Amino acid sequence: MSSTIQEKGQISIHTENIFPIIKKFLYSDHEIFLRELVSNAVDASQKLKKLAGFGEFNGELGDLKVTVTLDEEAKTITVSDRGIGMTAEEIKKYINQIAFSGASEFLEKYKDKLDEKGAIIGHFGLGFYSAFMVSDHVEIITKSYREGSEAARWICDGSTEFEITEAERAEHGTDIILHIAADSEEFLDKDRLRSILDKYGRFLPIDIEFDGATINNTAPIWTKSPSELTDEDYLNFYKELYPMSEEPLFWIHLNVDYPFNLTGVLYFPRVKNDFQIRREKIQLYSRQVFITDEVKDIVPDFLMMLHGVIDSPDIPLNVSRSFLQADSNVKKINGYITRKVADKLGELFRNDRAGFEQKFDDIGLFVKYGIISDEKFYEKAKDFCLVKNVEGKYFTFEEFSAAVKENQTDKNGSVIWLYTNDLQKQDGFIASARKRGYEVLLFDTVIDSHFINQLEYKLEKTSLKRVDADTFDKLIDKGINNESVLSEDDKTKLKTLFEEALDTKTGTVSVEAMPTDELPVIITLPEFFRRMKDMSALSGERGMFGAMPDSYNIAVNANHPLADRILKLSDMDEQKVLVKQSLDLAKLAQGMLSGSDLTAFIRRTVETL
Repeated sequence: MSSTIQEKGQISIHTENIFPIIKKFLYSDHEIFLRELVSNAVDASQKLKKLAGFGEFNGELGDLKVTVTLDEEAKTITVSDRGIGMTAEEIKKYINQIAFSGASEFLEKYKDKLDEKGAIIGHFGLGFYSAFMVSDHVEIITKSYREGSEAARWICDGSTEFEITEAERAEHGTDIILHIAADSEEFLDKDRLRSILDKYGRFLPIDIEFDGATINNTAPIWTKSPSELTDEDYLNFYKELYPMSEEPLFWIHLNVDYPFNLTGVLYFPRVKNDFQIRREKIQLYSRQVFITDEVKDIVPDFLMMLHGVIDSPDIPLNVSRSFLQADSNVKKINGYITRKVADKLGELFRNDRAGFEQKFDDIGLFVKYGIISDEKFYEKAKDFCLVKNVEGKYFTFEEFSAAVKENQTDKNGSVIWLYTNDLQKQDGFIASARKRGYEVLLFDTVIDSHFINQLEYKLEKTSLKRVDADTFDKLIDKGINNESVLSEDDKTKLKTLFEEALDTKTGTVSVEAMPTDELPVIITLPEFFRRMKDMSALSGERGMFGAMPDSYNIAVNANHPLADRILKLSDMDEQKVLVKQSLDLAKLAQGMLSGSDLTAFIRRTVETL
């Protein structure tokens, strides 16, 4: 006849105040208790399956599901499993000695028989003690899988004292019964518990049952081989993760087991040009247990807009599993993801150039951001990153340089890439450029001011200039000067007339010999100054350039018939009207005319007509 179990004692800790510390500081969010206890129950179930596989358990495995039960009247939450269970001695060893992890010992004992993917979730001996964050007292009723084992009951009220007694339990496994404290009764709500289980346990590898229903998918697609999956499988999983989102453009299946273990699926969503990084879109798991959606150290910053799942047992976590710790593996994983994404994009470009071009408006932000922020990514991306001209034709960097080299090389041998960031506002300048046979690129995303700088830094003997940054003879200075039909005296008079007509001191007037078919007056904002202002605005910092008023260049076309007409007018008032009208036309071309100035221009135009 078996002996009766009865023992009282003290938990082996070094301070009387360990439980208040656990309750207040161990976890940043008290709902974590359910993740820890359910994860431990899954561990116990997986251990039994493995022992059966090793021939060390000959009984019936039966249904290994983990059940979470809520009793609102009794104010209890019970987590039950049919796993390996514990003997009274094991309770004393694993429960009473804080931070002694049963999972760690199990792994050590069977390390030669376990592969990487067969490892156990629970690395943290403190996980069980999260139960005391929400409980007045906690009971464990457990029975070991070992033949002839007796069931045992452990109870502790959150002090250092515990009690172990004999218990009744027919099958191996463990029930953990939480008697919920008054200040944690928010957890005695069926919907709240279901939401926590959905968040942390929706992909656990053992069935989790709550309120009569199984709440998890035990075999999510990242645990399978890509060869087993269809496009429909990937799309259905995406809908499962993000039910309100548009279909993704494409995806990357991650699967590596050396020098670290990592699986997952990353999706490229359709990204709008507002560049809103949604950092909660990639979810981090450890052996199918949800850990966090803050993955900034694992995923390169430029890929934070991706969606999907990463699962790795090799990512070091602190005791609450909620925050990453600095580690060389994190850097390796970051580098692997960067390389994998670059390889996938390169493959898409090479295999289906037309399809890649169709997607590029959506994925261009990822690629450009990566080029700006990651040197290793740039080395691969420079071969598949595309630029688009105003007619909608795409070029690689090399292709565009080759296409414009003959016509857009200045006297110093630099190839000039002309671009616009606004097709509507800069239409007149674009038309003038096209008339000269120049190609004009469209750079209208929010990060293009930074991207342009990076291109100039990376590309040899290449300069980028917006079409309205200067007159075309200066934008692409080929060392050929147009002859002026005006004398130096006439140019000086013309300059003085326009300077007197300026209503602002931020403009610099010059009189230049330009083709007769160019506008009579052209207003430009120097490339460097405007680019610095754009970058200041994007970063949200005014800085030196953001705080300075715009300083425009006003170029008067000495060869335009209107210049000669202005000079020949004897009526000073008529002369001033024509000068003012010419200036306002130039402002209108740059979108600088509004309000009362625009109204005055319209009235003056009517009167002139």
